[in-house]
Amino acid sequence: MYEAFYHLRAKPFQLSPDPSFFYGSKGHKRAMSYLEYGLHQGEGFIVITGEVGAGKTTLVRNLFKKLQGENVVAAQLVSTQLDADDMLRMIAAAFGLPHEENNKATLLKRLENFLLNCQNLGKRALLIVDEAQNLSPRAVEELRMLSNFQSQEKSLLQSFLLGQPEFRYTMASEGMQQLRQRVTASYHLGPMDRQETREYIEHRMRTVGWNHDPNFTNDAFAGIYDYAAGIPRKINTLCDRLLLMGYLEEMHQIDAAAVHEVVAEIKNEMAVPSTDPSGLSSVPYAVSSPVVQVKQLELESNLVSLEKRIGQVERSVVTMLKLMREVLSVAGLKRFRTDPHPNDKVVAIKE
Repeated sequence: MYEAFYHLRAKPFQLSPDPSFFYGSKGHKRAMSYLEYGLHQGEGFIVITGEVGAGKTTLVRNLFKKLQGENVVAAQLVSTQLDADDMLRMIAAAFGLPHEENNKATLLKRLENFLLNCQNLGKRALLIVDEAQNLSPRAVEELRMLSNFQSQEKSLLQSFLLGQPEFRYTMASEGMQQLRQRVTASYHLGPMDRQETREYIEHRMRTVGWNHDPNFTNDAFAGIYDYAAGIPRKINTLCDRLLLMGYLEEMHQIDAAAVHEVVAEIKNEMAVPSTDPSGLSSVPYAVSSPVVQVKQLELESNLVSLEKRIGQVERSVVTMLKLMREVLSVAGLKRFRTDPHPNDKVVAIKE
């Protein structure tokens, strides 16, 4: 939609992880170094934690991109709210092995044979477990037990565990001592700072052919950081909405006012309605309380904003119609003439 308006090759702020948009902030570069170090070690566990939307999955996708052409068999596991036996089935499925209607012993033997075959072929097996904070203690123990598969004192499987900060509490809990002893490296991925946030936005825009249309003002970058606090996913969500608004309102400059307007819209959409289970307001409408007055003002403000937006969209449609009319005129198709019939009615079209 807005890509054509701003002459961009693709959407720069899509939410799905894409390694082609990878931006190496200080934190992301260091986390990637830990992953590469762990890969070089070829054993144990590498643990990467970070807030929701911090870019952990993008790190993994970028790692996969670097692994292309190497002798590595990698599998990624995302659905982690599983019991121990289902965890083994999901791991077998991730490596492309038969996994249905098999008991635990059969699954373990099948996985061990697969890992041994990988080693015989000169390949290394790598398992990436995303959303590790959802793992149950028994599921974590199953992962640790898989690390016991060895051949000639060399581990057959290496695992990367990616999770939200609470996974560190799981790691520190009683009963996880054996797992902690097998962690070769651990890193917490924090948010980007103000300068990195700006560079991140400009990097993604340049990746799709941005030529400074639209132009982001300095106070726009500041407003984006104040809202997103350096979290990539929140930055993507806000900037995508900013570009959409810019397209609808034919803006070629994104300033602080635009950022504040979109932030207000997002917060309003995420707000929890103050209603009781019956769907009625929890405060009687007849009571002129401050809460009701504030709600009424908010409603009136939203209606004014909606009317303004509709007017802007209407102007955009009119502009598009004018452009179409000019194109048709250039092509010699502005008007088709036919011989009128005596019974035909003449309808005047006001241009």
